[in-house]
Parts: sequence; structure tokens; C-alpha cells
Amino acid sequence: MTYRFVVFDFDGTLADSFPWFLRTFNGLAGKYRFRPITPDEVDALRGLGSRELVAHLQLPMWKVPMVTAEMRRRMTEQVPEIPLFEGVDRLLVRLHEHGIETAVLTSNTRENVQRILGPHNTALIRHFECGVSIFGKEARFRKLVRRARADPARVLCVGDEIRDAQAAAAAGLAFAGVAWGYTRPDVLALHSKFAPFHTTGEIGDMLCG
Repeated sequence: MTYRFVVFDFDGTLADSFPWFLRTFNGLAGKYRFRPITPDEVDALRGLGSRELVAHLQLPMWKVPMVTAEMRRRMTEQVPEIPLFEGVDRLLVRLHEHGIETAVLTSNTRENVQRILGPHNTALIRHFECGVSIFGKEARFRKLVRRARADPARVLCVGDEIRDAQAAAAAGLAFAGVAWGYTRPDVLALHSKFAPFHTTGEIGDMLCG
């Protein structure tokens, strides 16, 4: 299948935000009364889905929107601390040169996403679907594809979490994972017909030939 429209997740897929996330998330544990993530359990927790992780941390679902909103606000103040993964700049240029349309669909804010991407990368991305609720990606995938007038059979969603894969599948879209994000690649591989990408160059090779 030739994919002509690629929908990227942002945090953990394009942006290397996990170290910042871990530090900031743990800093909110006392305020919102949930369990912080200890260094020795990080690898095991990277094998869990979002609902399992929330339950493990004893974070009530009704608090999740508040924690998410505060995380977004703090990221806005600390954008310079969050880099893009190596090769993202070149990948976006390569896709653009091959006429492949791109989008970002994320729980993060559009302001944060575009500041981290920078103006040149932002200009290469056609669509932004931001501020998605933690479990609301399926509906937003469908909305994005309709708005872009894309053929669902030619859409590839690229992300780093189990919820990304599940939402893409529920929306009838293909999914491919990345090995460098929040979820361990061996777990992510169980939710995709593709082996996880280990470099941004592999994404470009698959899509551009």
C-alpha cells in the first residue's frame, strides 16, 4: 500500500519529551495525590496502556483532565527544554518533497507543538489536530481524515503509545509504531502489522522509497 497522508503523534514520536514528562509528572504527585513513578519501575510501566498506567499510579480518572491541563501549562513555560528527536527535520522535508501530506494529532496544545517544531517544520505540516483528550483520539482521527478529504486506505498513523494504535485501528486506519517513545517497542509491535521504526530514516524509506 502507498500511503499519501501521514498523521504523527507528537510527544514521544516527534518530540523527545519523556524525560521532561517524568520529571514534571512526578512533581505533581503530591499536589494531586497520586503515586510518583520510581526509576526502577519505568521499564515495566512502559509496557502498560494508558488506563492501566493511570490505575497503577492510583490517579482517579476525574483528576486526569486537571493533571493534563497543568502539564500543558508547564510545558508552555519550559518549551526550550524539549528537543525534537534526531532526524525529524529531515524526515518532514523528505515527505514534503515527495508530495506526502502530513498532520500532527496530539493531546498537547497547538502553541506548544509549533514552538517545539519551529517555524520551518511547522510550515511543512498541513494539518494540526491538538488538545485531544487522553482517550479521544479515535473521533479526532475520523474528523481529521474527513477534513483533509484523505482516502482512509492511504492514511498511516505513526505513534508511540498503545492508545495511538488502538484509536487508529478503531478509526479504520493503518498504524506504525516508533521504538524510541513512551511505550516499549516489543509491546507496541503487538498492536501493529508493521515492526516498529527504529530511526526516522526508516519512516522516510518506507513512505518515500
